[in-house]
Amino acid sequence: MRDEVIISVKDLHKSYGKHEVLKGVDVDIRKEEVVCIIGPSGGGKSTFIRCLNFLEQPSGGHIFFEGDDLMDKKVDLDKHREKIGMVFQHFNLFDNKNVLDNIALAPIKVKKMKKEQAYALAEKLLARVGLSEKAKQFPNQLSGGQKQRVAIARSLAMNPDVMLFDEPTSALDPEMVGEVLDLMKELARDGMTMVCVTHEIGFAKAVADRVLFLDQGVILEQNTPEELFNHPVNERTKDFLSKVL
Repeated sequence: MRDEVIISVKDLHKSYGKHEVLKGVDVDIRKEEVVCIIGPSGGGKSTFIRCLNFLEQPSGGHIFFEGDDLMDKKVDLDKHREKIGMVFQHFNLFDNKNVLDNIALAPIKVKKMKKEQAYALAEKLLARVGLSEKAKQFPNQLSGGQKQRVAIARSLAMNPDVMLFDEPTSALDPEMVGEVLDLMKELARDGMTMVCVTHEIGFAKAVADRVLFLDQGVILEQNTPEELFNHPVNERTKDFLSKVL
């Protein structure tokens, strides 16, 4: 059901020593929703998205995923993280494994999938991201855009309920950005729930159901792309958009 809340963040805080990066973030993410997070560097965007699957341990607050509070010590965090795909800025592929091996590895190791089944799935996903002919190549033989599409296929191999993207195009040459954004648009059309930290305003306009403006550790404004980009209310949002639009 589309209105169903899949992630609910309540009063999320994150500090490194005395430096408070997140200062009480509240937001709900609904099933099949695409949420883009924009804002200046250092505002807390990457920290926020990394807290959602506990790559960063929150300092306080609650993150409910499919009804369970991930801050609860009794909750099996690893089990939940299997359902939360993550795509990073810098691909994080295994350089010593070919493309097919990179995609099949997690289903075999984590989901205990049979090898032939995992490799059949990997081939299917490679075709989906338009890279079937690269199956036996190694990451160092691929362009940045191709590496990122493999990284997305690797995340999809775990059949996640949510995909998190942390600035997935910021490490790419400008001409490679389009192929990754096109793939993400396709995932959005297929109903994948996505939370994406991005500086690609055109992508956020085209794909997001909702855009969050996060700065100084809090969400200062959130709205539809149409409203947020054309009629921002918060002065800080207006100032930021005047520099990037």
